[in-house]
Amino acid sequence: MTTRPNIVVIMADQLAPQFTSTYGHPIVQTPHLDALAARGMRFDAAYTNSPLCAPARFSFMAGQLATRIGAYDNAAEFPASIPTFAHYLRQVGYRTCLTGKMHFVGPDQLHGFEDRLTTDVYPSDHAWTPNWDESNERIDKWYHNMDSVKEAGTAATTFQLDYDEEVAFTAKRRIFDYAKHHDTPFAMVVSFIHPHDPYVARPEFWDRYDGAEIDLPVSPMAEDPHSQRLFTAIEAADVEVTDEQVARARRAYYANTTYVDAKIGEIAQTLDEAELLDDTIIVFTADHGDMLGERGLWYKMSTLDHSMRVPMVMAGPGIVHGTSPEPCSLIDLLPTMLDWSAPGAWPTLGADLDGRSLAAAAGGAAPDPDATALGEYCGEGSAHPIFMIRRGRWKYVQCDIDPPMLFDMAADPGELDNLAADPAHAETEAAFATEVAARWDSAVIRADVLASQRMRRAVHAGMSVGRRVDWDYQPRRDASEEYVRNHMDWTVAAATTRFPPVDGATARS
Repeated sequence: MTTRPNIVVIMADQLAPQFTSTYGHPIVQTPHLDALAARGMRFDAAYTNSPLCAPARFSFMAGQLATRIGAYDNAAEFPASIPTFAHYLRQVGYRTCLTGKMHFVGPDQLHGFEDRLTTDVYPSDHAWTPNWDESNERIDKWYHNMDSVKEAGTAATTFQLDYDEEVAFTAKRRIFDYAKHHDTPFAMVVSFIHPHDPYVARPEFWDRYDGAEIDLPVSPMAEDPHSQRLFTAIEAADVEVTDEQVARARRAYYANTTYVDAKIGEIAQTLDEAELLDDTIIVFTADHGDMLGERGLWYKMSTLDHSMRVPMVMAGPGIVHGTSPEPCSLIDLLPTMLDWSAPGAWPTLGADLDGRSLAAAAGGAAPDPDATALGEYCGEGSAHPIFMIRRGRWKYVQCDIDPPMLFDMAADPGELDNLAADPAHAETEAAFATEVAARWDSAVIRADVLASQRMRRAVHAGMSVGRRVDWDYQPRRDASEEYVRNHMDWTVAAATTRFPPVDGATARS
């Protein structure tokens, strides 16, 4: 048994907490996440730091905002020189492992993890670079459109199902390997791509919603300029979808959310069978949410809460049962993990952190009234940076070319009433505007985004000519050392791969 907790972070892709039973949805079935929350802490105002896959994940890994590390979009490189929680946890004696999606872009595909058990599901080059120089032009074929809504339904398999099955298998296999060396704590990230579109589900999960009345979006179309740009960018302005197609897309998303929930159950069961559950903190979260037709929008990229909020549930040693209302975000997980793994004795940090530890909140401390979640967006559907501050009851969104937005999230959780121009809230709006200007230099950030995009487009153009060289991760595997081979004693192999172990057997490293 270790004296410090193991840490397992389970991450979904594009999962809005509003579409889970854990956070109150009346239809969606997430019993395993419910069970995790029933013995742990549920954070009710957890946010992504950028409503886009790669920037959100890089911020999660680094504990820093995307604009500080140049993680602007899904083709931005994550430099190898940026310290991550995996680097820090290794310094304090943890084994570190990644299985699944992390959308690393660039030649470093480990970023501190000792082991990576799968390749990534998406490319690791600069092909998906946006072009703010021509922001009004339709983006290339890789970008979101309404096909995912129109073609939603069931399938026996998809590339996403293949991927997540491999992720779950490798995670469970590695957990048993760790159980044989239980004197050393480990930190593992298990990252699934579901329920990310395409909205296509296995029949057994689709069938769980037979007879259910799938709720349709009822909120009006968002009228802010960024929402209108996204509406055009995903072709929703030109492609009409029927209520039946919308219902099928939402049903498939619900089914895939239940699929991810089943994977949570598998990981928890494996930890239990490996006699590690009582010594392990499990964190469940997502990189961002999904609008799923709400306010007329689909997918992510929006600063509205269905896109920006993420589930965050923690359970394990030192964590009490409860709910926390204080705003928090993915960048808070790095300092939280350091508090769990090295309380009072953090390693020397290689960079200032933008996040704060949630260890006290998870342990039942009173909510911090000054707790803040920060968000940024520098991707497709915009040509200027967008910033968000969420604190207390207020949420503020600012972009140089758009009118500001101010929402009272306690009175208006649907974000239907923009109070930014209301004289009764002028003082609040002015204070947030001043804070945004102090935190971010929008003009400098925009200039850097444009320069970064131009460089990356040139690099990709050059790498597309001549012999192809890929950065995609190739999992290391030596089949000659697996299962039973002639240089092994098969009786030893049978004993040392078994758990619980056979008395007297010596486990292989």
